[in-house]
Amino acid sequence: MSRLRAQPAWAPAAIVVGLIATMLVIAGCGGGDDNSSSNSEAQKSVGAGEGKLNLVAWPGYVADPWMSDFEKQSGCQVSVKEAGTSNEMVDLMRSGQYDGISASGNASLRLVAGGDVLPVNLDLVPNYKTVFEDLKGQPYNTIDGTPYGIPHGRGANLLMWNTDSVKPSPTSWSVILDPNQASKYKGKISAYDDSVYIADAAVYLKTHQPDLGITNPYELDDKQFSAAVDLLKQQKPNVGEYWADAAKQIQSFANGDVVVGTTWQFQFFDLRDVEKAPVAAPGPDTGFVPTEGATGWSDTWMISSEATHPNCMYKWMDFIVSPMANAEVAQSFGEAPAQSKSCDAATLTAAAKADGFPPDPQFCDKYRAADPEFWKRVYYWITPTADCGDDRGEVCKDNNDWDAAWTEIKG
Repeated sequence: MSRLRAQPAWAPAAIVVGLIATMLVIAGCGGGDDNSSSNSEAQKSVGAGEGKLNLVAWPGYVADPWMSDFEKQSGCQVSVKEAGTSNEMVDLMRSGQYDGISASGNASLRLVAGGDVLPVNLDLVPNYKTVFEDLKGQPYNTIDGTPYGIPHGRGANLLMWNTDSVKPSPTSWSVILDPNQASKYKGKISAYDDSVYIADAAVYLKTHQPDLGITNPYELDDKQFSAAVDLLKQQKPNVGEYWADAAKQIQSFANGDVVVGTTWQFQFFDLRDVEKAPVAAPGPDTGFVPTEGATGWSDTWMISSEATHPNCMYKWMDFIVSPMANAEVAQSFGEAPAQSKSCDAATLTAAAKADGFPPDPQFCDKYRAADPEFWKRVYYWITPTADCGDDRGEVCKDNNDWDAAWTEIKG
C-alpha cells in the first residue's frame, strides 16, 4: 500500500484580505430551507437522497469498500474527483460542480471566507456526537462558534531517522535544523516540499530562540518570519530531497538515499513494519514527536453552498464518521480516525479485514488517536493571514509571503 497524499498549497493573497471579518459575517447567518442549501444557511433537515453525490477529495479518502457500502445504504451514487493540492481543491469547489470536499486546514478557511461552503447542522450528523472532542471547535473548522464541517482524520509530522546512520538517537529537530548538526548529514536530509514547512522552522525557533516571541507558528511577523526563512536557507545545502509524495519518501529511506528528516506516521510505520527498514522516531518519553512539538494536519468534510445533492452530502458526512467506515479509511490511508468508536478493537479488526489488511487492534494506539495530550503538542496546518490574531494587528506574513519565501528558499 502506498499513501499518495499531496502537499498542501496556500491561497492567493487576494482572498486572505479581510479574511477574519468575512468569516465573521458568514458565521453570523443561520436558518435555511428544509431539504436544500442556500448561499449562507445551514440545512434544517435531511430528506430522501437525490441519488447522486459529487465529491472533491484527497486520494484514498473515497474508495471501496466503504464507498460501495455507502452507495448501497443511501442510494446515492458517488462520483469523486481526486485533487493533488489544496489550491486545486479550492478551484474545483468554486466551479459549482461538487457537493462537498475533504478540506485540509489550509483550504477550509478560504472556502468559508469565499462563501463556498455552508455552516453544518450538527444535529443532522448523529455520528458527530462520538467524534473525539479535541477535534471539535477547531479554528480551521469552526468560526465564531459556528461549525463548518465534520472532522475526518488527522496526522502529525514526525522526525524519522535511519538508526544505522544517525547516532545518537535524536529527540530534537536540531538534528536537521541546527546548521552544525545538520551538516553531518549533508545531502541525506529529507524535508517537506511546501511553504507550510516554514511553520516547522517556527516551531523549532519557538523553543530555541524564545526572544523572538513566537506563540503560533502560522502567525509570524516580519522578524519571526525572517528568522524561520533564514533557518531554512541555512538548511538548504544539507537537504538531499524535498518530498511531497509519501511513496517516494519511503523508497528514498529504504534505499538509503536519505537518512533523516520530517515524515508522516504512515511512512514511518510502513518503513518499520513492512519494509523492515532500520528507522526510528522519538519514543513515548517525548510523546512520539520531538521535544519542541510538531506541525500536523486535520481534514474536514464540508458541504458546498451550491450543492445540488445536499441530502446525499449530509448522509455522506454522517456515514464517513460512522465507526466502521472511519476505521476503514483511517487504516487504508494511514491516519488517526476522527471517530472514537472506530478505535474499538473489534471494529478495527473488522475494518482491516474489509480493507484486505492484516488486523491491527493496536492501530489507534500507534497513531495516538485517543491521546489528547499528544495532539496538544501538534500545531495543525492553517492558512496564514496578515492578521496576527493578537494585539500586533495586521503585521503578520500572509500565505502569499510564505509562497514567495519558499521559492526563494529552494532557489
